[in-house]
Amino acid sequence: MVKLSSFATGLCLPGVFAAVIGPQLDDKPESIAIQPRQGTNYFQNWSEGGSNIRCSQRGGGFSATWSSKGGFVCGLGWRGSGNRVIKYSGTYEAKGPGYLAIYGWTKNPLIEYYILDSYADLAPNEPWTKKGNFTIEGEGTFDIFTSQRVNKPSIEGTRTFMQYWSVRTEKRVGGTITTKKHFDEWAKYQMRLGGHDYVVLAVEGYTATGGPGSSGSATLTIG
Repeated sequence: MVKLSSFATGLCLPGVFAAVIGPQLDDKPESIAIQPRQGTNYFQNWSEGGSNIRCSQRGGGFSATWSSKGGFVCGLGWRGSGNRVIKYSGTYEAKGPGYLAIYGWTKNPLIEYYILDSYADLAPNEPWTKKGNFTIEGEGTFDIFTSQRVNKPSIEGTRTFMQYWSVRTEKRVGGTITTKKHFDEWAKYQMRLGGHDYVVLAVEGYTATGGPGSSGSATLTIG
């Protein structure tokens, strides 16, 4: 979650992992037209302090394998737009701290957010505060949490920022996630978002404080 190691165009750059290169895209309403492969234009391949991590884009999806004590994020999605109806399918098997999630950032305010569909171990490095729960018909029941990162790397450099979480109470792999429905539920708890920087369907693994690393594999297709 710190620097960009691979971009959709194949460009490799230093700096924060979520930095947006090139022109911003206007955010769209929930009814945004879904293009073939849902119009993905952003490939995320970041790792830090680990080894044995493989992440590759495969047409309208991606695959990852990992066995490492470092952190990584591998995913595919969109720059500049957060309101999406995301349909996906595939496989996800993992051990240790990590998630299968919709993952994104906003600016002004600076927010890092997750919508977890599945996970191995929930072992956040910052304390979570539970805010409530909600159900989306056809998509599942979710618990809402917040956490704060203090003086940590972000898309704007080292900053203090909030994290927002929706965690599915019954894990699954595959289905539909309507991001705006989560954003609307968060807003009921004064969990405000800013302008969307990017959003991806991703798998993430990391090392919990004082704990083990993670391992697993995933093959996921959007659309």
